[in-house]
Amino acid sequence: MKAGASEVAITPQNSQFLFGYPHVERYSTGVHDDLYAAALYLDDGETRIVCITHDLIFVNRDLAREIREAVSKQTGVPAGNIMLTATHTHSGPIMTDYASNLNDPIVPKADRAYWEFVKECSIRAAVEAVGKAEPSVLGMTRADSTGIGTNRRDPAGPADHEVPVLVVMDESQQRYLACMMVGSMHPTVLHEDSTLISADFPGMAKQYLKKRVMGDSCVMLYHSGPCGNQSPRHVVSATTFSEAERLGEILGKAVEKSLAEPFFPDNPKLNAVSRLIADLPRKTFPDTDSAENNLSRLQAAMKRMVAEQAPHPQVRTLECDIFGAEETVTLAQLARDGRLEAYYASCLPAEIQVLTIGPWKFVGWSGEIFVEYGLSVKRAFSDTFVISLANGEFQGYIVTSEAAEEGGYEASNSLFTPEAGDILVQETLELLKKTAEQGLSK
Repeated sequence: MKAGASEVAITPQNSQFLFGYPHVERYSTGVHDDLYAAALYLDDGETRIVCITHDLIFVNRDLAREIREAVSKQTGVPAGNIMLTATHTHSGPIMTDYASNLNDPIVPKADRAYWEFVKECSIRAAVEAVGKAEPSVLGMTRADSTGIGTNRRDPAGPADHEVPVLVVMDESQQRYLACMMVGSMHPTVLHEDSTLISADFPGMAKQYLKKRVMGDSCVMLYHSGPCGNQSPRHVVSATTFSEAERLGEILGKAVEKSLAEPFFPDNPKLNAVSRLIADLPRKTFPDTDSAENNLSRLQAAMKRMVAEQAPHPQVRTLECDIFGAEETVTLAQLARDGRLEAYYASCLPAEIQVLTIGPWKFVGWSGEIFVEYGLSVKRAFSDTFVISLANGEFQGYIVTSEAAEEGGYEASNSLFTPEAGDILVQETLELLKKTAEQGLSK
């Protein structure tokens, strides 16, 4: 195995609108911690793959396509063997024009100049990673992220605290070249009151591991697992940097603990396969009057909740539901006027990507996915981990049927029905089965 890794800062050089919370004129006033594009290149002599992570809320499909094509042209790595992801920090620049925010006068269009800057840096990180390739050893372990968050609506509800950790070391195992992990938790410790650029708790975890465990030269890659309904809100005491650092340290220490007994596979092989789904089942939106009536109902409930001095997590959940109801009004208007089609076109076809690294498989899905769908894949195939926000986004969430019936923020701004998640699972299982059969026949 040969491996190389590189990271390039993508911290904006000017003030940027920080995306993730509506109705707040939240332009950056400074930098708390840098944002990075980090790339890992692996080559087993037959197959070459590249993973590129970004401390951003999204990397949309068009940007992902442009980066993959450019990296492929400059390195020879097939574009289908390149996975791009975003950590989903809500304290970084706006990266795509969201249909549900169209009527929010505060939210601007994505800054195309910054878009181009990210593209340039991401390509550079990948090309540098390929150029740094050297004989290497892969180590694998699993960390327990308990303590960094819970299910967003029900703290006792479905969650996935297993964090796969892939470490890449030089041939003598004296130096860490890279560390790649997947965490299924929304990076939303920091809220709309913060105007400093930050990677939130995943960035703090990467800093902890660099300083305390692996050294500053180790390239850190953090992928976001299925975390559409996962949040830190029930475990934090405030929306502050100190709390983000506390959660980052919890994750960092968990990874550090897991490194006590890593597994080093013999002669690990690589593989990359993918398939495209032309369309996914689309949601039917209510008429605009019904959408506006639902919004009024939730706003009245908020007045009652505030008067009763309800606990902050309950208030925050209802506040998000109001955001979702407002966005449903916008989506209902777009559907009525026939303007949603352009947004569907921006995120379709849906790509499923499977990267095999030794005994492990990493499944890439676009969009914000509820954790139940990822758990379904893991139950069917061991040593398999789903990465969300890969190679694009879905203009919203993919929720479960239960969440759709309940309503609420996530279901309110989804463009697709819960059946879309079922299709992703089914198609993924078929692709994994096919991959396994091909492996046995070799």
